[in-house]
Formats: sequence, structure tokens, C-alpha cells
Amino acid sequence: MDIKRISSALIGFPLVALILIYGNKYVVDVTISIIAIMSLHEYFHSFKEQNQNRDLRWIAYIVALSIALMHTIPPASILKTIAAIIPVAILVLFAQVIASNMKYNIKDISITLFGICYIVVFLMYIPIIRETTNGRITIWYVFFSAWGTDIFAYCIGRKFGKHKFSKVSPNKSIEGCVAGTIGSVLLNLLYTWVCNTYFGMNFHYFYIIIIAIILSLVGQMGDFAASSIKRYTGIKDFSNLIPGHGGMLDRIDSVIFIAPFAYFLLMLL
Repeated sequence: MDIKRISSALIGFPLVALILIYGNKYVVDVTISIIAIMSLHEYFHSFKEQNQNRDLRWIAYIVALSIALMHTIPPASILKTIAAIIPVAILVLFAQVIASNMKYNIKDISITLFGICYIVVFLMYIPIIRETTNGRITIWYVFFSAWGTDIFAYCIGRKFGKHKFSKVSPNKSIEGCVAGTIGSVLLNLLYTWVCNTYFGMNFHYFYIIIIAIILSLVGQMGDFAASSIKRYTGIKDFSNLIPGHGGMLDRIDSVIFIAPFAYFLLMLL
């Protein structure tokens, strides 16, 4: 086992738990905003060869910074606000193209806009979930789906993985992917039992199994998505921020994908 990977996880989990359990909405919003900015920095840095001297990242950083102010938006208007981000961002990006007399091009716009959608917009759903009814409880389904998948896929895939899944991520195996989904289901069922037994919840176990499977598969797609970016840009990790895990974006790639899907699925509970 990778000692650095384990030690980083043992340090990271308590920090996440402290913020999600004891932090108020202001702390959570600011924390997610900082994470979004750090992830954007790693993302843009990975495209440094393809995007030289064509810097539109300030637009993405402003959107990421706005997460810190999400608590000021009425709950009924949050999804409408998120929906408005994309057309406004496209408008501003093309305005930059016009104002710069074609210094920027469609490739620069695409890289920036994708970063906004992929990182910032998806991450916005974490504080949204937490502020819903029982959100401090249901938010953990996001992380247990991601972590359960990651842990089981890593442990089983490393030892028993023989059938490679995709060239996008050569180290991942079919055995690991299947084990990851099973791990997600088991961890979420255990958490559901705790919630129903000790927190007075009445979550249906069958629904949790379905949700856990979907979120695990979505999370694995997020992992592959990050790998496809790294393979295209020719890097191994987005950074070396977290020993054994790579960068911030390496650590939260599956959480990013899971968050918006979890929001709509958890509404069924």
C-alpha cells in the first residue's frame, strides 16, 4: 500500500468532516470557493502548452470566487443563478475576443468555458446539497460514493485487476471498477443504517442501492474525464499538492462529477 496515499487520506478526512459537520454555510461556501480556485489553477496550468499567452482565466476565477457568496442568494433562485452563469460567461468570453481584436480564439474560449462548467458549476452543487433539508446528513452520500469507489477500486484493482478498462487510464481495470461500485454500495448502505438508526432518518435501502450505483458510475466517469485531460496535456498529475494523490483536482475529480447528479437523485429521498 502507498503510505503517502494513506497518510494524506487520514489527514484529509478529518478536515473535510470538521468543515461539513461543524462549519456554517459561510465557511462551507468560502471553502468550496477556495477549492474551485485551486482546481482551476491546476486545470489551466495543465494547458500551458496549448494555451500560451491566451489568458482568459480571470473570468473563470471570478465565477469561482462567487461561490463564496452563494449564501446571499435566495434558495429558490440558486438553480436559476447557476443556469445563468453559462450564457453570461459565453457572452463575456466572446466580448473579450472582440475587444482584443482576435488575440483570443475559439480554443481559448473552449478551454476557459469548459473549466467553468466542469469545475466551478459542478462544485456549486456541494453547498447547495448541504443547505437542503437534512443536507448535513445527505451531503455525505456524495463523499462516501466517491471514497468508497476509490478505495475499493484501488485495493481490489491493484491486486486482482487483469482486464484493462480503457486506454484513457491504463492502470484502471474492469475488476477495479466493479469492486469500486460494490464498495460504494456497501459504504452507503452502512451509512444509511447509521442514519436510520441514530439520526431518525427513514431512507429506503433499495433507493440507496440504486443511487449508490449511479453515483459510483458517475464518479468513475469523472475519474476518466480527468485522466483524459491529463493524457491530452501530457501530464501525470495536475500537481503534487497532496502526497500520494497528486493535485486538488486529482483528489476531487470524481466528487466534481457526482455532486450535481447527487443533488437531483437525493431529492428523491
